[in-house]
Amino acid sequence: MPYTLLIVDDSKLARMAAAKALKNLYSDWERVEAANGDEAISLVRETPFDIAVLDFNMPGRDGLQLAAEILALRPSTPLAIVSANHQAEIVAQAKGIGAEFLTKPLNEQALGAFLEGAVRRLEQAKA
Repeated sequence: MPYTLLIVDDSKLARMAAAKALKNLYSDWERVEAANGDEAISLVRETPFDIAVLDFNMPGRDGLQLAAEILALRPSTPLAIVSANHQAEIVAQAKGIGAEFLTKPLNEQALGAFLEGAVRRLEQAKA
C-alpha cells in the first residue's frame, strides 16, 4: 500500500536526496516537502501524510520541537529526526518523544529500515 512521506529540511539538497532515496525504495509512494517548521505545520494541518522525516537543525523551531507539535496534532505518526549532530542527548530526546534518530547524510539503507518499521506500525494500527 502506498503511503505519503513528509520531508522537512531547510536544505534543498537534503530534501532532494531523501526524495531520491524514497523513489528508489518505494516508487509508488507520494511525498510532501517543507523547508522549515512553519511550512511543515501548515502542511500537517492541510495535507494528508503518513510518516515524517524531520531535520534536527533548522532555523526557528528545531526538529524535536516540530516533532512534538506534529505528534500533538497526529499522535500515531511515525517520525524520524535526522541530524549530523549525533550527540547522545539529542538521540535520547528523539527516542523520548517516540521518534527514531537517523544520521546525516541520510542514506537509502537507513531510510529504508526506518520506513519498514513505520509501515509495520501503521499496518498494526489498522488491524
